[in-house]
Amino acid sequence: MKEMKEIFKMARGIAKPFRVTDGDGFRLKDFDPGDTLNLKFEDKPRAKETLASGVETLATLQDMLYAQDHWAVLLIFQAMDAAGKDGAIKHVMSGVNPQGVEVYSFKTPSAEDLDHDYLWRCIKCLPQRGRIGIFNRSYYEETLIVRVHPEYLARQKLPSELVTKDIWKERFKDIRSFERYLARNGIAIRKFFLHVSKKEQKNRFLERVENPSKNWKFSASDMEERKFWDQYMEAYEDMIRQTATKDAPWFVVPADNKWFTRVVVSAAVIDALASLNLSYPEVSKEKLKELAAVKQALTKK
Repeated sequence: MKEMKEIFKMARGIAKPFRVTDGDGFRLKDFDPGDTLNLKFEDKPRAKETLASGVETLATLQDMLYAQDHWAVLLIFQAMDAAGKDGAIKHVMSGVNPQGVEVYSFKTPSAEDLDHDYLWRCIKCLPQRGRIGIFNRSYYEETLIVRVHPEYLARQKLPSELVTKDIWKERFKDIRSFERYLARNGIAIRKFFLHVSKKEQKNRFLERVENPSKNWKFSASDMEERKFWDQYMEAYEDMIRQTATKDAPWFVVPADNKWFTRVVVSAAVIDALASLNLSYPEVSKEKLKELAAVKQALTKK
């Protein structure tokens, strides 16, 4: 237990510099995509050891989350293309029981999605108590890509009188209320913006083009979206500024070094689970008597 507390303390120390709980005065430029908290590339093996320890801790915490069956956890990942969302999810959650984790990727809305409100398709995928839900992109796309490309908003069939200059403020207000509602119903929310630099994105795109094993990852649309880099940065900054709250904080995670990104995400998830005071359910005296009787019967055979 002492070792676990030390891990919690370390996780909190790693995650804290990147946690945003109040958007007032938030500026994306204050966060360096290449930050590694003074760790150098030579420390990469140590970072991998830290991640491995974190994966083991997460497995233990997830087991208690499932057994206690009071809380659910929702992890939301947002980022520009090639920032490392898939890799972070894969590595950080590599040790947990797959029966207790559900991952959903939200891409282009279907015709059915567009016939509902924009939260609808995500609400359907919220995690049950005792489980961890992961959104790879989310309802926040409605304040990002839809904002950068107004033509997507036009396809949503909204009554024209509802599409006003205040629509983004209204969506942020609705999202804050929605997340407050989830928090009040036992869903712990942690949101991650993987902050990659434009230069590093270029390098990763080139790797996808030049490496045959990664060709499948590249899409021409990725290059098209890159043209809107500045607009996206403004949209992400406003998104975080407007929706970072104590109940649903954002973590602006440096993403130029994947090994460090994964350590930060792991630390933030560990810290979130540790804050829930998880424990295994207490067994009643009657149950203990029943177990004792079963043990006695089994040892006789």
